[in-house]
This record gives sequence, structure tokens and C-alpha cells, in this order.
Amino acid sequence: MEEFEASTAAKKTKTIYISTVFGIAMVLLMVGMLGLILVHANNLSRYIKENMVVNVFVDEGARETDVLQFKRQLDGNRYVKRTQYVSKELAARNLQKDLGEDFVKFLGVNPLSQSIDVYMKADFANNADLTRFANELRKNPLVKEVKYQQSLVEQMNKNLTNISLVILAFTGIFVLLSVALINNTIRLAIYSQRFLIKSMQLVGATKAFIRKPFLLYGIWHGLLGALIAAIILVGTLYLAYRQIPDLVVLQNYYEFGVIFAGMALLGIFISGFSTFLAVNRFLRLKIYQLYR
Repeated sequence: MEEFEASTAAKKTKTIYISTVFGIAMVLLMVGMLGLILVHANNLSRYIKENMVVNVFVDEGARETDVLQFKRQLDGNRYVKRTQYVSKELAARNLQKDLGEDFVKFLGVNPLSQSIDVYMKADFANNADLTRFANELRKNPLVKEVKYQQSLVEQMNKNLTNISLVILAFTGIFVLLSVALINNTIRLAIYSQRFLIKSMQLVGATKAFIRKPFLLYGIWHGLLGALIAAIILVGTLYLAYRQIPDLVVLQNYYEFGVIFAGMALLGIFISGFSTFLAVNRFLRLKIYQLYR
């Protein structure tokens, strides 16, 4: 009977610790996802800004060699990330693709102008710098017209700022909730061992001696939970990249490493500290209080 009870208690304890590890893993997984979103929010903002186009239309009588020379000058401009020359023929093909019909054949002439698509550096993708840049371009005799969407730029910057603040606030709140959830999960696990803790104390074991194995288990569980969370997160990101190839531009293995290291440290710290507090709580209790 005693052997059966001991076996049942061992299985129950193992089940509690397994659920604790997976509880830690799920919490750290959410923290990791929010961490990745927060870290990549700036990268995403930069990517969006650097893919906003300023269309510089050149004079119809301008020679292609002069336009290409002007393009090289723009490439060296401090505002410019990169440029792309769009000839009249390329512009016509792009418009035909959008319209779904050959308008050149219908009109008998190509009415489009050659142009240069300018992609700004992220730091200058705002209306103030874009207006200054456009005014500089208009002074060039080759430039016929400069077009960009002012309202879109303003709305884009406003939305990106608001999104970053919301993500930051949400991440902070979720980290606090995660600490509370992991702490409660570990306290429940230690609660199942309260009689063992008090028995060791009654036979003369020191508090440090009693705490040591529990702390080691707590640290191991935190590390194991972080590892499981990291594996799930990597698998999720891999599937996301398979479905949305454009997300590859957000890959930064150094940042991923920082996030995973942060998850491991957070799991170890919360699990170890919560275990320390829980064990100390039961060490201070009287015997009759263990039955409450």
C-alpha cells in the first residue's frame, strides 16, 4: 500500500512539473512573439518608409543619357536610398499591365513621359524633408514634375508611431501578467511538496539545503520552458516565411538571438525567484498551517 501511494504521489508530482514547464513555455512563447514584434517594429517602419516612391518626371525632350546622368546624381543625394529609371516604353508596359489593354495601339502614340522613381531613406520619409527635396529637384531644368502623396506620408508616419506605442504598452502589460502567471503556477507545484519540505526541516535540514534542489529544478524548468517556446516560435516563423516570402526582409538573426536569450533569462529568473519565494513560504509555516 505504501509503495502504491509513493508511486501515485511520484506520478502526480511529475504531472504537476510537466504542466508547469508547458505553462512556462506558453507564457514565454507569447512574450517572445511580442518581443519580436516590438524589436521588428522599427525595421518594419523603416522598410515601409524606404519603399515609398517619389516620381520625378523629366522633360519630354530630354535625352536618355542626360536623364541617366541625373539619376546618378540622385543616387549620391543624402535623402535618397536608391533610384530606378523608367523609360517611356517601360512605363507603357506597366500601364498596359494595369489596364489590361494596349492603349498605345489604340492612341497610336505613347503619351507617357520617362521618369525616375526615387526611394527615400527612412529618416527623410516625412513631409518636411520631402517638400525640401522636391523643391531642390524642381530647380533642375530636366525636371518636369515631382509627385508624391503628402496625405499618405503623413498618415503613414502617424499610424506607425501609434502602432509602436500600442505594441510597447501591450508588451509591458503582458510581461507583468506573465510573471504573475508563472509565479502562481510554480507556487501550486511547490504546494504539492509542502509536507516533504516540512519533513526535511523537522529532521534538521537547513533552509539552504532544502531550497537547493527546488531552486535547481526551478531553474531547469524555466530553461526547458524557454527552449520549448523557442522551438515553437522558430517553427511558427518558418511557416510564416513559407506563406509570406516578403517577411524575409525582416530576418535578423542577431535580433532573434537576443530575443531567445531574453526568453531564457526571463524564464530562469522568474522560475527560480518564484521557487525561492514559494519554498520560503512553506519553510515559515507551522505544521498545523500545512493543512489549510
